[in-house]
Amino acid sequence: MRTATTTAATTATALSRVRNLGVLAHVDAGKTTTTERILFATGAVHRRGEVHDGTTVTDFDAMERDRGITIFAAAVSCDWAGHRLTLIDTPGHVDFSAEVERSLRVLDGAVAVFDAVAGVEPQSAAVWRQADRHRVARIAFVNKMDRVGADLDAAVDSIRERLHPRPLVVQLPIGREGAFTGVVDLVRMRSLVWPDDGGPAVEGPVPAELLAEAGRRRRALAEAVAELHVGALEEYAGRPEVSPGTLAAALRELTLDGQGLVVLCGSAYRNRGVEPLLDAVVAYLPSPLDAPALPADPDADLVALVFKVGSSERGRLCTLRLYRGTLRKGDVVLDAVSRRTERVGRVLRVQADRFVEVDRAVAGEIVAVAGLKAAGPGTTVCHPGAPVLLEPPDRPEPVVSVAVEARRGTDLDRLATALARLVDEDPSLAVRTDRETGQTLLSGLGELHLEVAVARIRRDHGLDVAVGRPRVAHREAVVRGVTELLYRHVRQDGGPGQFAHVVLDVEPLHAGEFEFAATVTGAHVPAEYVRAVEAGCRDALAEGPLGGDPVTGLRVTLTDGRTHVRDSSETAFRAAGRLGLREALRACGMVRLEPVAEVTVTVPAETVGGVLGDLAARRGRITDSRRRGATAVVTAVVPLVELFGYATRLRSRTQGGGTVAARPAGYAPVSGRVAAG
Repeated sequence: MRTATTTAATTATALSRVRNLGVLAHVDAGKTTTTERILFATGAVHRRGEVHDGTTVTDFDAMERDRGITIFAAAVSCDWAGHRLTLIDTPGHVDFSAEVERSLRVLDGAVAVFDAVAGVEPQSAAVWRQADRHRVARIAFVNKMDRVGADLDAAVDSIRERLHPRPLVVQLPIGREGAFTGVVDLVRMRSLVWPDDGGPAVEGPVPAELLAEAGRRRRALAEAVAELHVGALEEYAGRPEVSPGTLAAALRELTLDGQGLVVLCGSAYRNRGVEPLLDAVVAYLPSPLDAPALPADPDADLVALVFKVGSSERGRLCTLRLYRGTLRKGDVVLDAVSRRTERVGRVLRVQADRFVEVDRAVAGEIVAVAGLKAAGPGTTVCHPGAPVLLEPPDRPEPVVSVAVEARRGTDLDRLATALARLVDEDPSLAVRTDRETGQTLLSGLGELHLEVAVARIRRDHGLDVAVGRPRVAHREAVVRGVTELLYRHVRQDGGPGQFAHVVLDVEPLHAGEFEFAATVTGAHVPAEYVRAVEAGCRDALAEGPLGGDPVTGLRVTLTDGRTHVRDSSETAFRAAGRLGLREALRACGMVRLEPVAEVTVTVPAETVGGVLGDLAARRGRITDSRRRGATAVVTAVVPLVELFGYATRLRSRTQGGGTVAARPAGYAPVSGRVAAG
């Protein structure tokens, strides 16, 4: 008994010293640079990689280094203060938000990086909402404090106003903009100053000129924490003061339950603020024991979730998070999605594009596995004798397509293989054949997403392909319904006949995609036939009456029906549901929808007039326009099709001084006209 208890305690201690975290931010906020400085500070690398030099560890793909952006989520590991940290550097561009989604699904915590000048940017808000959905605990790092215009308080205000957490600022910057040299640690009331040579911080007392301000902010921090935490309140009420130990413990609990957001600051590029950020990761972010989807027991039956699939010289690799159990080389595991068993070929620890083979991995770890042929992102891998199915990450719907064809007829099969591999590794891509032209269409989340996918076809498979112009994915929606649409499906062509009689009501559904209900009694239509009618209606949603686009935004109610004693069947009622809904849609008022995006354009103030006119010409609806120093920031909702090539046009119009960021904003009518049935 004592041995078992000791082993369990040892295991719990080991797991408490594990941190699985992501680095999240808007593009160019400094995610990858922050990750690189963390690796350097922890001794995982001995040379600081630079994004602009193409020497970073996590942006190892040639396309990432050429473009200077993160495209693929990359996992790296390092050690700090006796803790094992696994970091995933995630993309910041909206076109690769599916990579962020899959990563967040398996992480316990995250560092959200914000630009000290820009504050919360569009993709910052988008990844924040993704982290909210997955209940990932976060701390914030306000980066680029050495930039002209950097303002910690303004950045914190934008976090509070746009993201709505309760910011708990634990540092005060020493120096402004180019003179930023360090921080005051408000928890322990000490200074940390970094030398110009990029060496480690020098600890000292709070500078005399900042003593009053630091004291005021320390009291404000203690008061804010006491409002949220009972233990801190009890201590605060007696003095009023909160000791460093109580304050740190309270900050951890508030971080874990999402009541507060610890905010730190620094300049990753100049290597200032990285060590206290690492201390905060260890002190405040959860271990696998704190935020488990399942109890993190290495001795229990295996449960793991695949979140990334890739290829290397070692073959097909699945990167997964172990939630429970132990995974060893040679184990037979169950793919809970396909229900097939497979044998684990190798277990590998991941360091970006480098791998180290190990004998086993245990609950709480993130590793790569070779040998799983069918598992894809979102697949649960478990013990064959104890099946478990975990909820997979959300899969965003592709909104942009391009036609792709091999220039040589002999390459058709190779192209099909290349496309299948792309979709296997990135489920946010889709491939289909255009029913009118017969062309192969590759669909994704944006122009850049598809551009990278096509580049991979050319580079990884050596294929010469022709690519058509991008086009958006339209939808059709019901704006005026019909009631009591009667459809009789009768077929008699030898052998058993088919008979199904259905009565359908169709109405708009403004807050969803599709709902099905049945008010018919079982005496008229048995339950199994009702389910068949629903399946048939879902079949009919694939092609609408206006242009053959998928239909969304409707509720269908089966109100009545009739059966035949001999000729009725599930097949007949499924056909009646499909054909009946198609007929009903032709009688409904329908509208064609197109994808729209919310764009934030930042330009020199003197050019804003031309930018506003250009957005209006692109059918944009301006939602906000404000001045920020010498720049103007314009927010608008614009049809996605109008944004093809817009970034290049904006740079030309503003002599290189304009930037644009976009995020999906759903669908909107192509015009105000309703197509009558």
